Amino acid sequence: MKIVSALGAVRRLLEAGTVKPGDTLVDSSSGIYAYALALAAHRFGLRCHIVGSTTVDHTLRTQLAILGARLEQMSPSKNLKLDQDRRVRRIEEILRENPSYHWMRQYHDDIHYHGYRAVADLIAREVPLDDLVLVGGVGSGASTGALAGFLRERSPSVSLAGVQPFGSVTFGSEHVEDPDIIIAGIGSAIPFRNVRHDSYDVIHWISYEAALAGSVDLLRRHAVFAGLSTGASYLAARWEQRERPQGTVLFVAADTGHRYVDSVFARHAEAAAIDELAPREVSTRDELALPWCRMHWARAAGLQAAVERVAG
Repeated sequence: MKIVSALGAVRRLLEAGTVKPGDTLVDSSSGIYAYALALAAHRFGLRCHIVGSTTVDHTLRTQLAILGARLEQMSPSKNLKLDQDRRVRRIEEILRENPSYHWMRQYHDDIHYHGYRAVADLIAREVPLDDLVLVGGVGSGASTGALAGFLRERSPSVSLAGVQPFGSVTFGSEHVEDPDIIIAGIGSAIPFRNVRHDSYDVIHWISYEAALAGSVDLLRRHAVFAGLSTGASYLAARWEQRERPQGTVLFVAADTGHRYVDSVFARHAEAAAIDELAPREVSTRDELALPWCRMHWARAAGLQAAVERVAG
């Protein structure tokens, strides 16, 4: 999924003359974006320098090496916030040492929105937009935010349901800790300026155990082998379909399940039956609790605005 974002962003930078072939692109990544940026840089004749999370595995390291990308991987840390903070500080050091490098800022530069227009056009050709609900992980904000924005140019009624892990600051669940994991890629321990809170109609907070159940069921029931964030989105999408049975629900599957074989799929015997799972409907973030909550966000502009709108 991130390949769409990276290709669109790099193409725009080249067209604007901001970068030129031979220049170096640098950014931080927990995994998927690193691969996408390395592919985009390779395609357009650019160099790529990645400051990677502790979650970057052997398979991805090998792919990055083949594509000619330089990877600096952070050593293991106690929590995601520490990992993200350390990566950002390291990028700032790299830029001081190499001022000609271009920082892609995937979390903060809305240039990453542009590549998704082509995907939105494809969706519009294949799926009726009247009473459409789009479901997907929030992450940096670019994928679901961009898709909803471009689709709403055609049909303003398109609804957007965002998926978050507990412990993420993006929609204010940092006070609820998931003892197993913060799902890398769809949540954040630091603020992301690319997230447009007022794009989202509904937010689902989903725990590791519930997302695991979704991933296992998606493979068992539909033969789709996808990652943990996809399992969470699948779970949310099934619920949104129950809420609007006459509408169309489309969910985003961000990546494959290969890096989750041991942490998710090997634990399939522990997976709950998803038909027995249901979200707790909440009206304030103070009510959030594991394993799954759902809130009408109502396209509020920010955390406090959402609380006031729901309360009112």
